Amino acid sequence: MNPRFINAEFHCHTRYSPDSLMSIEALLLACRKKGIDKVAVTDHNRLEGALKAHEMAPGQVIVGEEIQTSQGEILAYFLSEEIPAGLEPEEVMRRLRAQNAFISVAHPFDPYRGSHWQKGTLESLAPQLDGIEVFNARCVNGAFNHQARAFARDFGIPEMVGSDAHSTFELGRAVLRLPEFNSADELRAALGSSQQKTRLSGSYVHLISTWAKLVKSVIKDE
Repeated sequence: MNPRFINAEFHCHTRYSPDSLMSIEALLLACRKKGIDKVAVTDHNRLEGALKAHEMAPGQVIVGEEIQTSQGEILAYFLSEEIPAGLEPEEVMRRLRAQNAFISVAHPFDPYRGSHWQKGTLESLAPQLDGIEVFNARCVNGAFNHQARAFARDFGIPEMVGSDAHSTFELGRAVLRLPEFNSADELRAALGSSQQKTRLSGSYVHLISTWAKLVKSVIKDE
């Protein structure tokens, strides 16, 4: 029997991230309207939003997290335990492997996005990575994505893409079409048959994050 192919979004944020106002309800509705069959909720250093989204739509939502290490940011999927920010990359990897999480790296060569990887560190992590984000729709310079793709191919790492959506407008800008999967192991296997559908969002979308931070700072001060 031929596998069923689906569209999957692997990088997005909800109001549980400090730079997004997108509600879980709006996220799920937008995904359904845009034909996104699975979505990884990857809030910054938090699982709460992803867990709530998974409760609401368990067949649609992948519990994920974008983890700020002492250098760059790691994306992880199929998590059961939250990873705190600020740990050394090797410690983050150890904790993720203990959960059998799928491990990727977010926008590894974009210096404006919290990525400060030392070349030697990223190369040392390469054998342990299940994937690497070779296209991030929020990168303002296409060269950053090209560098990531070249790195992935040099080290034989499966390619991931992500919209990095902080609003419903951005959802679906970068998705993978691949065989249906329901676990980290199934995702690893499915990537060999994946197809990328990508387009940049434009630099103006960063204003959405700036506005979200401003709104939350005002609400916090009230």
